[in-house]
Amino acid sequence: MTSVETSPGATAGQTTPGLWADLRGDGTAMTGVVFLVLLLLVAIFAPLIAPHDPEAQNIIARLKPPAWMDRGDWAHVLGTDHLGRDVLSRLIHGSRISLIVGAATVALAGGFGVLMGLTAGYVGGRTDNWISAVIDTQVAFPGLLLALMILAVVGPSTMTVIVVLALNGWMVYARVTRGVVLSLKHTAFVEAAGLLGCSTWRVMLRHLLPNLSAPLLTLATLEFARIVLAEAALSFLGLGVQPPATSWGLDVAQGKEYMFRAWWLVTFPGLAIALTVLAINLIATWLRVTSDPLEREKRFARRARPAR
Repeated sequence: MTSVETSPGATAGQTTPGLWADLRGDGTAMTGVVFLVLLLLVAIFAPLIAPHDPEAQNIIARLKPPAWMDRGDWAHVLGTDHLGRDVLSRLIHGSRISLIVGAATVALAGGFGVLMGLTAGYVGGRTDNWISAVIDTQVAFPGLLLALMILAVVGPSTMTVIVVLALNGWMVYARVTRGVVLSLKHTAFVEAAGLLGCSTWRVMLRHLLPNLSAPLLTLATLEFARIVLAEAALSFLGLGVQPPATSWGLDVAQGKEYMFRAWWLVTFPGLAIALTVLAINLIATWLRVTSDPLEREKRFARRARPAR
């Protein structure tokens, strides 16, 4: 027999809305979700959607403006670059790099950071001191400088960028995880699991980790936005994605020399980066509020209050 959980401030027959209903009630978060879903579909079906080969060059058609401008051509809706490559096609294929690098980096850095945070917070003692010292030392070292040094020695590539950004980002996951674990370590359900003979790994993975889902999900969303910007910055500096591959940061770097002659070469990739980061931040804001029980109760109370 199931029961329906009601909000303390709700009237009889009213229940706290689910996540989907709550998302639909937040217009800004829904806008961000729709944009990211569309971006994901564009990235998946890029070869079918892109009107041209993003690497195909046509010097005769170089630096054509967008279709709505003078000398524009509807065959190249957003114009062409200095090598005659279609800007729209490069934007579509460039979305793949941003999403792949962002998702892979968050997964790699998040997985390692959460594991370190769980171990430091629950095991404690010398293990906690050692892991905390490593975190503090790496945080004190400039992350961008470390990334540039590694990329300069190893050589730039998509995989190298993912590993470097993960090395620069795991500490924040470890710190957040360690803080939450320390607050839960001496609660009744964790101590009961230990008294029943559960191993350390079972307590960490089965009892502590599920309670970290809300803060870690919000953190991962914010980190995804940071990774998109970081990848674009490294590609802009020439230490990220390398030609003939395409990425938004690389397109901005290649178009900066023609900024005053062909503004569209830097405007459209820059706009794609900005909109993607904005959409992710909108979702992160909604996740932060939704994962906080007090904020959810306040939001529900405002909606349930009868209009005067």
